[in-house]
Amino acid sequence: MNWESVSSTFLLIAFILYSVSFLVFVIAITGQRWSARDPRQHARKWGWIGFGGAAVGLAAHLIYFFTRWYGGGHIPTSNMFEFLTFLAMMIMIAFIIVFAIYRAPVLGVFAMPVGIVILAYASVFPHDVQPLIPPLQSYWLSIHVTTAAAGEAFFAVGFAAGLMHLLRVVDFKETSKPARREQRGVEFTLFAVLLIVGFVGIFFVFKSAGYSASFQRETVSIDANGNEVTQTETVNYVLPPIVKPFNGTVLQMDPFLGMKSPLFEAPSWMKGVNAGRKLNTVIWSVISAAVLYALLRLVFRKPLGAVIRPALQGIDPEDLDEISYRAIAIGFPIFTLGALIFAMIWAAEAWGRFWGWDPKEVWALITWLFYSAYLHLRLSRSWHGRRSSWMSVIGFIIVMFTLVGVNLVIAGLHSYAGV
Repeated sequence: MNWESVSSTFLLIAFILYSVSFLVFVIAITGQRWSARDPRQHARKWGWIGFGGAAVGLAAHLIYFFTRWYGGGHIPTSNMFEFLTFLAMMIMIAFIIVFAIYRAPVLGVFAMPVGIVILAYASVFPHDVQPLIPPLQSYWLSIHVTTAAAGEAFFAVGFAAGLMHLLRVVDFKETSKPARREQRGVEFTLFAVLLIVGFVGIFFVFKSAGYSASFQRETVSIDANGNEVTQTETVNYVLPPIVKPFNGTVLQMDPFLGMKSPLFEAPSWMKGVNAGRKLNTVIWSVISAAVLYALLRLVFRKPLGAVIRPALQGIDPEDLDEISYRAIAIGFPIFTLGALIFAMIWAAEAWGRFWGWDPKEVWALITWLFYSAYLHLRLSRSWHGRRSSWMSVIGFIIVMFTLVGVNLVIAGLHSYAGV
C-alpha cells in the first residue's frame, strides 16, 4: 500500500471539510439577520454543525498524520510541508478545545481560516517524504517541534479572538488621530493575512500554467586543507524571477509580460544558494497581496475592517478579550517547554551546545519574551481590552515571521529542515 498517497488523500479531505465548516460558521453568524428563527438559536444550531464538520475534518487530518508517520518511518515534522500541516492540525485542535469551552460560533469564522490558510500554504512546498539527516534523528526533535507547534496553535486562536475584538471595538467612522492609527493597524493586520493568501493563489496560478525558470550558481569555498573548492548548483523557480541568485546565470527562463531576464540579483549578504528565490517569493507575496487588497477595496469602496465589523455587532467584546487571553495563557507554558527547554536539549544533542544565536533560536526567544510581557502587563498592569488585543495580534505576527519569514530572509542552521 502506498501510504504517502493514502495520507495525501486524507489531507485533502481534511482541507475540504475545514473549508465547508468555515462556510457553515459564516452562515451561523451572518444568517442571524435573514433567518426567521431566533438569532441565538440559529447561531447555536449552525455553530454546532460547523463544529461537527471541523471535528470530522480533524479526524481526517489525524489519519493523514499517522499514515504518513507509518509510511515514512518517522514523525512527519521534519520539513516545511510536514511542519505546516502539523501546525494547521494543532490549530484545529486548539480551536476545538476553546470552542468546546466558550461555544462561540464567531470564533470559527476567524480561527478556522488561520488553519486553512496555513494548510494551503504548506501545499506549495515539496510533499515527498525525505530521509532524516543526522541532527534530525532524535526523539527530542519530535518532542520539541510538536510541543512548540501546540503552543503556537493556541497563540493563533488568541490572535483570532484578539483581531475579532479589535474589529468589534475600532470605529471606522471616527476621524480622530488615535482612531485613524488603530484603523490603519487593523488594515495592516488584514493585509498581513493577505500576504499568505495572495502568495498561495499566485503560486498555483503559475504552477498550473507550467511556468519555470532555472539558474546556475557557482560558489567558491576553502576546505580544511586550504584548497579552493568550486561548487555548481542549480536553482529552479516556479514564479517569474524578479530576483536572480547572487552571481547566478540564466539556464532557462520563460518570458513573462515582456520580462525576459531578472530585474536584479539578490544582495551578497543574503546567504544560501536559495536566497534569491526566497527574496523573489517575498516580493511576489507583497505584490499579490497588494493587488488583492486593492481589488477588495475597489469592490467594497471602504476599508476591509469596516466591511467585516457589522458582522460582529451583538457580540460582547469582553468575551472576545477573555477568549484571547485564555488561549494565550494555555499556549504560553506549552510553548515555553517546546520552543525553549526541549529545543535547547535537542540543540545540545545535535550540535553540542544549548544555545548558538541561530536566527530561529533568537526569534523564538523574542516570541517568548513578547508573550511574557503580554501576560505580565495583563495580570499586573491590568492591560485588558484594546491594548491586550493589539499585543495578541502583534505576537502572532512575530510567530509567523519566526516560522516563515526567518526562513525566507535569513539563512541558519534550521534552513535544512525548512522549519
